[in-house]
Amino acid sequence: MLKEKEIDAIADELYEAEKSCKPVDAIVGRYKDVGTEDAYKIQMKNVERRIDAGERVVGKKIGLTSLSMQKLLGVFEPDYGHIFENMLITDNRLSMSKVISPKVEGEIAFIMGEDIAGPGVTPTDVIRATDFLMPSIEVIDSRVRDWKIKIEDTISDNASSACIVLGNRFLDLDEVDMLATGMVLVKNGDIVSTGAAGAVMNNPVYAVTWLINKLAEFGVSVKEGEIILSGSLIAAVDVEEGDVVEVIFDRLGKVDLKVIP
Repeated sequence: MLKEKEIDAIADELYEAEKSCKPVDAIVGRYKDVGTEDAYKIQMKNVERRIDAGERVVGKKIGLTSLSMQKLLGVFEPDYGHIFENMLITDNRLSMSKVISPKVEGEIAFIMGEDIAGPGVTPTDVIRATDFLMPSIEVIDSRVRDWKIKIEDTISDNASSACIVLGNRFLDLDEVDMLATGMVLVKNGDIVSTGAAGAVMNNPVYAVTWLINKLAEFGVSVKEGEIILSGSLIAAVDVEEGDVVEVIFDRLGKVDLKVIP
């Protein structure tokens, strides 16, 4: 368990790292007593800082939804971060000047049609509260040097979130197979990864249910209109300047991103 002054110091470091695009050394390597509860406190310090500065929360993201990634980091549940309005890419262009070492993931975005809060939320509650689904690309970026992260590092770092791109098509949840819906990620004209919705905790609805109940532990809820990124269908793919990425979902349509200087 960290002291309050240590939590403040780490939050300050990560905030400045994101602003300057200059990474910091891993938190776990320097603070032996840091735990996941500390990490969420660090994340919330910067969430509150950004809200106080006039930024607006427009959603949440879920990370580490695949069993392979959880095993890699030695954890047994996903994590989450906050999405701010200025993280939305509306021109389908990612500037390398605003990131450190970006990777992209293809995800199904849930757009919520009503407020919903845990604990005790069920998948049926999530289905009822979801307005529609959209295809999305999440750009993740670690403010920890060289992506040498443990679970406490990524949670502290707002779940390694950077920005998101939404497609221009939407469907009702009951029009999408939450187990078998497929996705293809194409980079520079070549298929580099494929996945299915079932890779996300067996069903993305389960991931969103987990999120809402987890948020309740910190007094946070999901609001009407919020975007919930339910977790990646694939392993993250590195991108660099000049890359063009297209993510194509069965039925949900496609979304693309170009990486510029």
